[in-house]
Amino acid sequence: MKILILKLNATGDVVRTTPLLRCFEAEITWITARHNLVLLDRLAGNLRSVGWEDREAVRGEDYDLVINLEDEAELGAFVKSVRHKQLFGAYLNGSNQLSYTEDSRRWFDMSLISVYGKQRADALKFQNRQTYQELIFQGLGFKFSGEKYVLPEPVYTNLLGDVALAPVAGAVWPMKNWAFYEELKKEHLNDVRNHRCLVGGDSLPMHLALGTNTRCVSLFTCTSPWEIYDYGSQTKIVSPLLGDFFYQRGFDSRATTAITMGEVLDATIRQLNKADSALMNSRDDMNVRAA
Repeated sequence: MKILILKLNATGDVVRTTPLLRCFEAEITWITARHNLVLLDRLAGNLRSVGWEDREAVRGEDYDLVINLEDEAELGAFVKSVRHKQLFGAYLNGSNQLSYTEDSRRWFDMSLISVYGKQRADALKFQNRQTYQELIFQGLGFKFSGEKYVLPEPVYTNLLGDVALAPVAGAVWPMKNWAFYEELKKEHLNDVRNHRCLVGGDSLPMHLALGTNTRCVSLFTCTSPWEIYDYGSQTKIVSPLLGDFFYQRGFDSRATTAITMGEVLDATIRQLNKADSALMNSRDDMNVRAA
């Protein structure tokens, strides 16, 4: 069986799609943005990762299943040109309009290409309580059971501390940038030893923490907290103004200040205490086995 996956953009979204690799015993080709290749390269023996710029290298092949999780016309046209038996996701229809398959509607009904239009799609997204993985897995006929991310082996760095901060979410979502990161950094990173908790928004570092079983405190100011599966290591802090700024890409300072410093500090301390407790339990288990 040969499968083609197209998931290019938002590196965090690429990472949270990797549990799909655990579902298929097949030859998988994954087309992604060039800067994401480092995350996918040699992840599995049955996986070939290809940059979007090199897509012609795979166009002439035959696929049993194509999974297109992007909602852009150029990718929809590419999918149309690829020989395949089954398609899941977005494609360019006979009228050269972006559409999506019936089995993928759980996800794409809430997307920019929703048949309901953006306003209704955002409302559906706000009402949704299933994680991204549950939505995609169900559409493909699987049951999501907490399958973990597939990540490359980490490279050693000397950046260590109790708490890691991920204060920048990028230009697309400026309201993800909580206003008090600098204050938190100044007050609580003076005795840096080893990162045991990540404090940040809904972004790539959050997904890397989830994928490496690192405890994290994640702030949701304008995107869905319910789409994120917590893997038992995450504390979510949801803005009380989430509904006012849900999936808005502009900037309003009220969105970045609605979550208080005290909430984040308390949640971080609780996560550090849990990390300490887990470490002590692990040491006790090792002592018991040694005895």
